[in-house]
Amino acid sequence: MSRIGKMPVEIPDGVEVTIKDHTIKVKGPKGELTRKIHEAIEVKVEDGQIVVTRPSDEKFHKSLHGLTRTLIANMVEGVTKGYERTLEIRGVGYRASKQGNKLVLNVGYSHPVEVEAPAGIEFEVPQPTQIIVRGIDKELVGEVAANVRAVRKPEPYLGKGIMYAGERIIRKAGKAGKVSK
Repeated sequence: MSRIGKMPVEIPDGVEVTIKDHTIKVKGPKGELTRKIHEAIEVKVEDGQIVVTRPSDEKFHKSLHGLTRTLIANMVEGVTKGYERTLEIRGVGYRASKQGNKLVLNVGYSHPVEVEAPAGIEFEVPQPTQIIVRGIDKELVGEVAANVRAVRKPEPYLGKGIMYAGERIIRKAGKAGKVSK
């Protein structure tokens, strides 16, 4: 049995869970999330907990079991606490600013790059070299943070670019000088 899949998901106070036609809707203080669940997996609300069960021990059902439970747990955590991803900008003259719901990046191109915040995502720029991506959907927060990072990936020679907070860039040595005899 899946160790993750068999653990029930606790429903905190202020969170409402509705399951109808293999669609789960989680509503909490920060917002509302909806997700379609595979027909093979059964999800029930029992005693203030969400229980996920699978019909058999087939490999396919086993793979869906833990995944479904984790996705539901992420939804519950998202509507209660929310998620955030922090990015750092390194490089001379590289900076970010926020204009409305857009993120404007000056990262060495001939023009500033604008990144539009999709619905449910919020950008914060506490310093010109730091960006915080916030939202209630873990998947969307990670995707938007990855798209912002992709504007100017960190490069290994000088270490410049946009990187996740705490990300370690493995540096490479530059060109070796010509050896004379």
